[in-house]
Amino acid sequence: MKKPKNERSETAVVNDSKQQMLFKDLFVKKVEVDFEGGEVSSDGGLLFLRETERRIKLIDRMASVLRDARHQGYVKHQLVEMLRQRVFQIACGYEDADDCDELRDDPMLKIACEKRPETDSPLASQPTISRLENAISRTDLYRMAQVLLEVFIASYEEAPEGIILDIDDTEDETHGGQQLALFNAFHDSYCYMPIHIYEGGSGRLITTILRPGKRPSGKEIVAILKRIVKRIREAWPEVGILLRADSHYSTPEVFEFCQAQDLKYILGLTPREPLREQARPLLEESKRLYPLARGPVRLYGEFSYQAKSWATSQRVIYKVEHNALGSATRFVVTNLEHSNRRFLYQTVYCGRGQMELFIKEHKTHLLSDRTSCCRFEANQFRLFLHSMAYVLLHTFRRLHLRGSEWAQAQFSTIRLKLLKIGAQVRELVTKIKIHLPSSFPWKKDVLRIWRSCCVSGST
Repeated sequence: MKKPKNERSETAVVNDSKQQMLFKDLFVKKVEVDFEGGEVSSDGGLLFLRETERRIKLIDRMASVLRDARHQGYVKHQLVEMLRQRVFQIACGYEDADDCDELRDDPMLKIACEKRPETDSPLASQPTISRLENAISRTDLYRMAQVLLEVFIASYEEAPEGIILDIDDTEDETHGGQQLALFNAFHDSYCYMPIHIYEGGSGRLITTILRPGKRPSGKEIVAILKRIVKRIREAWPEVGILLRADSHYSTPEVFEFCQAQDLKYILGLTPREPLREQARPLLEESKRLYPLARGPVRLYGEFSYQAKSWATSQRVIYKVEHNALGSATRFVVTNLEHSNRRFLYQTVYCGRGQMELFIKEHKTHLLSDRTSCCRFEANQFRLFLHSMAYVLLHTFRRLHLRGSEWAQAQFSTIRLKLLKIGAQVRELVTKIKIHLPSSFPWKKDVLRIWRSCCVSGST
């Protein structure tokens, strides 16, 4: 029986890695392209992240708390090597475990994982990494969360006078049969709702907790906060702590916890009718003043309020605004004693908008919403891997890019400009030579970063 003409036989399959590509001639010369360039990598900037990791030892510390149940006689890839491989890949924009198959021979990635680029065996494959993800237990995850907190504390050379705990959750849409993925009517999707906690003044990551796709309860919020606050107070007994969050976190349990732990807080408050009634006179005043003003009218007020479920009355600050689009009223609840209402609302509370950028870097630039494993624990482990990449990039920017044009750059920009550098790698008998492009436009910046990472860091 004849095969159809358009059906290729197995022997006719072309090896894509050997395929030669022809492009338009340049003058009278042919332009031929293939994948025979040898030991070349597109991630020459990984050396900087390797030096940053060696300084904070985040990956080493993470590997030390994980239980390795494998029979050591059959182990080819140690835990620390696989963690380095996965975290460095995420930092360079390879967020999926599937990428391991193509990158396991990448010379720069092997160097970052403390392996020789040519003579050492390849890095772990996708199946090996997937087995690691699915072997993680809840005990392992708890210890990893502790390491993240310890690295946060160690990032300060001396105890700070005060820190801001910015806490928020974000949608992590799921597709398939992931454990504990729930339908969220607000987001109109099946999702997880991981909680992110950052230090609001600096953007340093404290922890990320994967959760089912529903709003957190007050007891759940307190269970997370009490471990963090306890450890911070053990490290810095005199530090002042301010909790800042939106209205999802304004619960009686949170108020009672903050009062018991001597925590300051400023939290959003859902605008219910009793609150609107209290703000109505000032809202009418803003409408009266609007025709006389040349722009929007914003007025601030406050009152003491106690909902039925609250143990005590709370200070509520509100803002009323009237503009060309109409009127709006916003409320916050706080135990801060500062008398300037505008400052408390506009500067202190609205400062939490910066956290949206922290989450954006974590979720959008590092693609931490790749939680597609069936097991919930495996997805939490993935979230921690992306959190480790966040800590590495944030530390790299904070320590080695300050004073440069990249000091406030987004992670995606840092990756594009400083990590994605073409590099030719040659392994010689006594050394490894890495050649960067002669035409690289930011040579001076790379030299300055090298001095910061290696020369200054070694003294």
